[in-house]
Parts: sequence; structure tokens; C-alpha cells
Amino acid sequence: MQRFKFILPVLAALLLMPGVCLAAEHFHLPKDLSIFWVIPFVCMLLSIAIGPLACPHFWEHHFGKVAGFWGLAFLIPCAFAFGFGNALFLALDSILLEYLPFILLLVALFTVAGGIRLKGSLVGTPVVNTGILALGTVIASWMGTTGAAMLLIRPLLRANAHRKYRVHQVVFFIFLVANIGGSLSPLGDPPLFLGFLKGVSFFWTTTHVFVLTMIASAILLALYFVLDTMLFAREGKPAAPASANSDEKLGFEGNINFIFLLCIVINTLMSGQWEGAKFHIYGVEMELQNVVRDLLYIVIAFLSWKMTDMGARTRNGFTWGPILEVAKLFIGIFLSMIPAIAILRAGSDGALASLVNMTRDAAGNNIDSMFFWLTGALSSFLDNAPTYLVFFNTAGGNATELMTTYASTLTAISAGAVFMGANTYIGNAPNFMVKAISEEQGVKMPSFFGYMAWSVGILCPVFLLLTFLFFV
Repeated sequence: MQRFKFILPVLAALLLMPGVCLAAEHFHLPKDLSIFWVIPFVCMLLSIAIGPLACPHFWEHHFGKVAGFWGLAFLIPCAFAFGFGNALFLALDSILLEYLPFILLLVALFTVAGGIRLKGSLVGTPVVNTGILALGTVIASWMGTTGAAMLLIRPLLRANAHRKYRVHQVVFFIFLVANIGGSLSPLGDPPLFLGFLKGVSFFWTTTHVFVLTMIASAILLALYFVLDTMLFAREGKPAAPASANSDEKLGFEGNINFIFLLCIVINTLMSGQWEGAKFHIYGVEMELQNVVRDLLYIVIAFLSWKMTDMGARTRNGFTWGPILEVAKLFIGIFLSMIPAIAILRAGSDGALASLVNMTRDAAGNNIDSMFFWLTGALSSFLDNAPTYLVFFNTAGGNATELMTTYASTLTAISAGAVFMGANTYIGNAPNFMVKAISEEQGVKMPSFFGYMAWSVGILCPVFLLLTFLFFV
């Protein structure tokens, strides 16, 4: 603890100098910000991609420090260029309004879902595995991709513990349960919830994205079934070994956590239904309903931890390692991507103007295929929620018009943000958590680029098909 003592004077100074950020209130990076400010974010991504391969021992013990370093690699030059108060404001704005809500929701879902254990002995045959993926895809839109993924990934891994080939199971799980399945309601994925807050009707995506979701899901489930059947046969169709749980009846342990899952869903939804007082923390505008929502996430996680039998968590293979890994890595991602999001928000006035301008033709009409691919491609590497908002506003920002006159454009933006979060490990919150849990239970997951080889080879042809069917 000695090495952290220097933090205390810094925190005390900040608390005793509330005026340091008053001048920074509502500060935004300039619209003509150079693309070179994105270098720390690119280096953060490369560290995640290369670190575990090039120096696995160092990465395993110091990845949190690496993430912090790249966050500071943006903030320190920002302080010199635009002032300490402005840099601190940007950091707090990102942490208080984006990172904390993000990580507290994940902690709540991780804790609650980790307390639910599927009892009995499921054997990982192609039919059973495909059924688990299909179930997760269906429920993801109504309990969130993170909730569905955390609920079902451990049962899938246990059912296939005797199998030799397991990587494909987790990869398709990420494709379907952690991403595409969440496209049918604002509860499914954060971008759609932001659209709901902007005025998009609750069931609009259910009706307008339904056919796309069904086609993508059907193709991927069929492809998975064929692949798993081939690999199952190559393994000699192994039978699961006798286990201590073989006589257990199929059911759930830790049922109280289903109530807590429902509480998380209601808490998330209700935060968008009322408007409380506003206050400022060092210039960052905080809304009471969001603060209450985030505090309730903590309360729900605490109650779940206290009211769930620890034996059930142990039998479920629950540890805090995966969520700690996500928390450490994503603080670096959220801080280092501040300039990338700022450049995107600058639109036609920013360094990526040529990219944003590709969404309209010479006559000023929306090009739906470009909205689909640009929203999706950027959501693969940036937080898909602000990326959704960027292109939502680029398309006009009027929810009523986007739901009617420009419904195909809003469909393209919604599908792109949700579907293509599956393209990389960092494209959507549960991806990295599923990867970490799987590795913790002995699955040798592909590297960052290795996973992208799967997504480019399997998902991109599906997305091209959807483009020609719906957006051309």
C-alpha cells in the first residue's frame, strides 16, 4: 500500500479545489482535432492484440498498468495542450457518465448470473449445444446480451468439458448470444437503449430488425450445427464421463437470482422513464435518475452475493477474475478513445469527415448500406453506444422521422451497432467476459486477431448477404 500513498494528496487537492474544473464545464475537444490524437487508442488495441502473444507472462501480471498507461498517454498531452482543468473534465466525464454505468451494470449482471447454476447433467452433443445457443439468442433481447451470456456460458462449458474441440462453441456463443440476439429491444444492447431514450418506440426494433435477426441467427445456428456435428464425429462422439451430478434432476440452483435479474432489467428501463434533479461534479453534469440506477446496481449485486449459497457459486465455477480483467482493460479503452469519439462527433467538420460523408450520395440522400457498415465497423472497435448516437444524429437525429420516413436508415444503424459488436473481443461488453470465463475453465481461446479471423470469415459474408437483401 505504500506505493499508493501519493494518490491521497492528489485526491485531497482535487476535493479542496472545486474551482479547478469550473472553467472546463461543458468543454469539448476542438472539431479540427488531429487524427494523431487517436494514437494512444490504437496502441491500446494493439496491446490487447499483441501483448498476450508477445509477452504473456508480463501481460498476465501487468495488463491493468498497460491499460492505465495508454489512458494517461492521451490525458497528459491533453493537459498540456488544452489545460489541466479541461483534461480532468474529459477524464471525469468519461468515467462518471460512461465507464462507471458500464462497469456497474456488468458487475451486477456478472454477480447475479454467476449465482445461478444449471443443475443436472447436460451432455454437449451438437443438438444440445445448438439448443443452448438458440435459447441464449432468444432471451438476449429481453435480459440483455450480458445477462444471457453470463447465465448460459458456464452451463455450455460444463456440458462440453469432455469435448476436445471447444473453441468454436465459444466463438459462436459470442456471435449469437453476446451480440446478434440482443437486437430486438432496448433491453438487449446499450445502443438500442440510447435510441429508446432519444424517442425510438420500445418495440420498433422488434418489428423492423426481426427479419434480419432471424436470417442471421438461422444461418449461424445452422452453420454451427454442421461444424459441431463434424467435430463431434471427428472426436469419436465422446460420451460425458460419469460425474457426481449425474443423478441430479435438471433444474436451477440459486433461483433468487432470477428475481435479481428482473430487478436489473426493471432498474435499467425505469432510469429512462423519469427525470430527476441535475447537479455537477467538477463540471460534469450528473442526472439523479442515473446516479440512483447505478447505486441500485451495487445494491442488487450486494444482495445477490449475500443471499446466494456460496456452495452454489463454487459449484458454478464463479470467480471474480473475469470481471476484474474487464474493469482494468476497459478503463484504458474508455479514456484513450475519448479523442476518437470526439472526432466522429465532429462529423463533416472533423478529421474523419470523408468517412462520415460516405453516408450520403451527391443528392444528399442516405446510403443505408454505408450506415450499416460504418456504424458496424466503428462499433467493432469503439463503444457501440456512442457510435450509434453519432450516426443516429448524422441521419438527422429526429426519432419520429427516422422511425417512419427513414426507417430503413435507422434499421441499418441499429443492426450495424448490435450485429457487428461481434467482430472483435472489445466490440461489446460481454465478449471479453465470455472469453475470460472460457479461458479460466480451460478453453484456449484465439488471440485478438485470431478471433477476428473467425468473425471476418463467418460473419462478414452473412452481413454482406443482409446488405444486398435489405440495404441496397
